[in-house]
Amino acid sequence: MALLPTLPTTPSLTRRQLLQSGSALGLATTLPGLHAQANWPTKSIRFVVPFAPGGSSEIVARSTAAELSKSLGQSVYVENKPGAAGNIAMQEVARADDQHTVVLGHIGTLAVNPYIFPKLPYDPNKDFQPVSLLAKVPSLYVVHPDVPAKNLKEFVAYVRANPGKFSYGSAGNGSAGHLAFEYLKMTANLFMLHVPYKGTGPMMTDLLSGRLDAASVGASALLPFIKSGKVRCIATGSTKRLAQLPDVPTVAEQGFPGFEMTQWYGMLAPANLQAGHVERLAAECKKAVQAPDALKRLQGDAADPIGSSPAEFARFIATEQARWKQVLLRAQVKPD
Repeated sequence: MALLPTLPTTPSLTRRQLLQSGSALGLATTLPGLHAQANWPTKSIRFVVPFAPGGSSEIVARSTAAELSKSLGQSVYVENKPGAAGNIAMQEVARADDQHTVVLGHIGTLAVNPYIFPKLPYDPNKDFQPVSLLAKVPSLYVVHPDVPAKNLKEFVAYVRANPGKFSYGSAGNGSAGHLAFEYLKMTANLFMLHVPYKGTGPMMTDLLSGRLDAASVGASALLPFIKSGKVRCIATGSTKRLAQLPDVPTVAEQGFPGFEMTQWYGMLAPANLQAGHVERLAAECKKAVQAPDALKRLQGDAADPIGSSPAEFARFIATEQARWKQVLLRAQVKPD
């Protein structure tokens, strides 16, 4: 009698293997978005900047985007969309639902506009998720060389002795420069005339010519003019002296402890961006601003790289809103 050939047998699954396979099936069934989340981003990310090209915002955004493009596996490109004190860009990003759009948050759009515009087309606290505070840029206080003051103490004494005879300029009502000087005026009890301009460029033209006495501008725009002697820096708004200006004391050092005035930039995402994507972006942003190439660009611009968690950035925004609300209401700042 012929024997039938022996068929290969499949090893039986152990109890542990059955449980593991069941767990995997359950995860796949109950978390259908898990695979998609792991593969995010699936296309290029648009990083909207609510300002015209140039200045600190450009350097912070492009330095961060370049590093994120390397780590996320998709390109991150910067799109400048200026207008209406940043409101146009903020409104557009608040409504974005493609899961691949973020915006550069700023002291103006998050801590100023809510208190100077009667109605905003976006809610800074409800329409966005804070991702990461990227960098701070110190504000510098400068005077025209004809002003007889070598430092902040002398400047304060001179202005107090001549109230209303000095003017300072800014890039416009509610701009960072406007806030910086109003904050100094409130802290030091000064009376000076504010002259708003349509941007930093025309304001600097009048400051350099002597038609303005003083201004406060981000470090990047002022350093070349300070080094050439065309303006005199009497104080920095940072908490410590700048490496580029080691002989210039801070405002706090000159009789006003606790004073800090910096422009700051962070990444925000629309409120509908998945939480997992926000956390991943925050982690990558922290690494991005500390990467060697980014550090070189940011520190060369006198910017202080930060890189925070979403929760830390949210707390920072709340603190800034509370601080600037008082200054804005006292100065009765209105939009241009």
